[in-house]
Amino acid sequence: MKHIYTIEGMTCNGCKAAVEKHLRAHEHVTDVAVYLDKGEAEVTMNELIRTDVLQKALPEKYTLTEKNSKNIFTSNKTSMAPLEEEKSKLQQLLPLLLIIFGISVASVLLHYKNWSWSEFMLDFMGLFFIVFSFFKMLDLNGFPESFRMYDPLAKQLPIYGWIYPFIETALGIMFLMRFEIQIALIITLIVLSITTVGVTKTLLDKKSIRCACLGTALKLPMTEATFIENAIMIGMAILMLSF
Repeated sequence: MKHIYTIEGMTCNGCKAAVEKHLRAHEHVTDVAVYLDKGEAEVTMNELIRTDVLQKALPEKYTLTEKNSKNIFTSNKTSMAPLEEEKSKLQQLLPLLLIIFGISVASVLLHYKNWSWSEFMLDFMGLFFIVFSFFKMLDLNGFPESFRMYDPLAKQLPIYGWIYPFIETALGIMFLMRFEIQIALIITLIVLSITTVGVTKTLLDKKSIRCACLGTALKLPMTEATFIENAIMIGMAILMLSF
């Protein structure tokens, strides 16, 4: 029987070889074909293997989910797959939504007595960059690989993925300390516009990859929420520059 799985976390031929090696190591796997461009693996097995068992066979950086199955005995379950996938994505996005909500609340509380939209936006942007850079720094080795899967500049210039968390930290400090705001806003527009181009292309291509906005500690799917998140920050930067 053959099963097709979506593999998230593959960034190069080395990843492809690693996935093939670990999946082939299972005693009931007879053949494995990994497609890096599709982010998929076709696994032929002589006995049904649970998806969670195959997942445990892979290193933590890779996430394996079943896409479809050619096993006639499980075909009656495929109609539930889209609903289960949708719920899974919503559950995975919950940390991102909670963090953005927390940053918003904190920014409001800082100015609720003497309200100022410009001050609110500066603190929101500052806290946003500090918090998001912190999560990226939790895995400085794994983040660049995930980031360059969709960021155009990181694809062409790998070192950009390594310094990106520090760029975010610097921008966060500049906004919170009100230091060279104009420069920080221009850098924000450039950096997030580049990333948004890559996010948009990924969404249009309907590729299933992992969003690296919160590093690799949280397994967030690349969805419209990521595009909206960047659009909000870009919109704030444009508004601040127009003041």
